[in-house]
Amino acid sequence: MNPENFITTLTEQGFNLSSQQKEQFAIYYRDLVKTNEKVNLTRITDEKDVYQKHFYDSITPVLEFPDLFQGDKTLCDVGAGAGFPSLPIKILCPNLKVTIIDSLGKRLKFLESLVQKLNLDNVTLVHARAEDAGQNPSLREQFDLVTARAVARMSVLGEYCLPLVKPNGYFIALKGPKAEDELTNAKKAIKLLGGKTQKVVELTLPNSDDERTLILVKKLSKTPKKYPRQAGTPNKKPL
Repeated sequence: MNPENFITTLTEQGFNLSSQQKEQFAIYYRDLVKTNEKVNLTRITDEKDVYQKHFYDSITPVLEFPDLFQGDKTLCDVGAGAGFPSLPIKILCPNLKVTIIDSLGKRLKFLESLVQKLNLDNVTLVHARAEDAGQNPSLREQFDLVTARAVARMSVLGEYCLPLVKPNGYFIALKGPKAEDELTNAKKAIKLLGGKTQKVVELTLPNSDDERTLILVKKLSKTPKKYPRQAGTPNKKPL
C-alpha cells in the first residue's frame, strides 16, 4: 500500500485527507525511518509496509467504529511505542485529545519531536508504566477511549487499560488474527475490571492476507480501587 493507495482507500471509505494530513503522514514516515536507524522503533521500514501495517492498521478503529470518534473525545494510548495507533488516529481525527503512556524514555523523546514536526496540538506524553498510570488520580478513569496495540494478551491488557477508561467509555484492543481464545481467557478479568465486550471485528488489511482483530469493550462500572496491581504483577499473575 503506497501513499497513493492509502489515500484512495481512505477516500473510498469516506475520509478525504487534506493536503496537510497527507503531508503529516509523509513526515511521519520519513521521521520514523530516520530515527529507527538510531533507536529501535520498528522492524517495518519499507514505505508500502509502513503505510499498510502501521498507518492503515492503526486507523482501523476509526473506520470500524466511526461514531466513537465524533466530537471532542479524549483518547489514551497505552504502550504506544512509535505512536501506534494514537498518532495516525490523531492525524485522521484532529479534534481528538490524545494522551500517550509509555515506559521507555527514548520512544517518548522521538514522539515529542514527531508531535512538534507534525504540528499536532492536544497531545500529552506520559512517562510511566501502565500499572502506575492506572493508579494516578489525574489519569484514572479520565478517558472516553483507551487503545492498545501489540502490547500484551487480553487478560493482562484489560488490567492495564480499563482503569483508565471513564464509565460508559470504551477500550479498543488492536490484535492479530484469531484473538477469540485470548478473549475467552480474559472474560473474567474484563468483568472484574468493570467492562463488557461489545463487539469483535475480524478484518484483513487491504490487498494482503494480513488478518487483524478489533475488540471493543465498554466500561459499565468503575474499576475496583485495587486494580491495576503494582507494576509487573498483571503480567506475572493475570486475573
